[in-house]
Amino acid sequence: MTDATDIELPRGVALAWGVAANPQRGPKREMSVERIVEAAVEIADAEGLAAVSMAAVASKLGFTPMSLYRYVSAKDDLVLLMQEEATGAPSDATREAGGWRERLEALYREQLQHYLRHPWVLDIPISGVPATPNSAAWMDAGLSALAETDLTYDERLAVMLLVTGTAHWAGSILAGYARVEREGGLDGETITRNEDALFRSLITADAYPHLRAAIESGVFLDESDPFSFALERGLDGVAAYIATDPASRRGSSPTWVTLDDGDIADDKKFREAQKAVREAEKALRDARKIERQVARDARERRARARGER
Repeated sequence: MTDATDIELPRGVALAWGVAANPQRGPKREMSVERIVEAAVEIADAEGLAAVSMAAVASKLGFTPMSLYRYVSAKDDLVLLMQEEATGAPSDATREAGGWRERLEALYREQLQHYLRHPWVLDIPISGVPATPNSAAWMDAGLSALAETDLTYDERLAVMLLVTGTAHWAGSILAGYARVEREGGLDGETITRNEDALFRSLITADAYPHLRAAIESGVFLDESDPFSFALERGLDGVAAYIATDPASRRGSSPTWVTLDDGDIADDKKFREAQKAVREAEKALRDARKIERQVARDARERRARARGER
């Protein structure tokens, strides 16, 4: 194992931990990494992550882009620091919310609120676990919640990923709908009803029987929170797992899922078979499209015939 002192920290990570060397020269007026990050977060909150550039941040602060590079040498480093600032650290109240389940549920709710306040964080590409103080604080809080259980550290981390993954997915969906509301001038109820009507017009019982049955039940009009439900059922499973005798648990954890058929991906006949499947799927989609159009035409003809009687 490599000793931590032997690792040369990336500039952004070093800045996040406050161990990066300060610039030797800089603008005479007030400037700091903290001020640069604050300005960048303000731009992202107002206009989205795509609007953030070194030039835009410099302009907001009244400096030249080159002056910023003395403090933050790359945009990727700036985005890392923005993420660190926006996600914050879990509150003491969340860390002390009760038993392991209550604390994990509190962590979920608090993390989700961070995403909703700064939805652009969800647009940052995932390239690994950010090795920053606040990221470490969230992981530590999750592991702390499970510290009194007999789960292994691998299992505790997996449970934490269940919580943070649900928060990330819920944040993505809720932020997306909030954006549609702002840009389209529609309220949530109108968006929901429009979606329900769209699915009812496209999804037939013949082609998609189970989905059509769900639509008929009003699933797209239901106001319950599916993310909280999914998290609760996941934690039910964790609780049941904790309650079992450790000796009866599985001997090893499942391995990572990888892309199937990778060992034969370069086989000519296999590629031809894949192409044939794609073409067949496309033909089926086209046929279903024609079917829907013919069905609409038939309904219109029948309606006209009834009207002429």
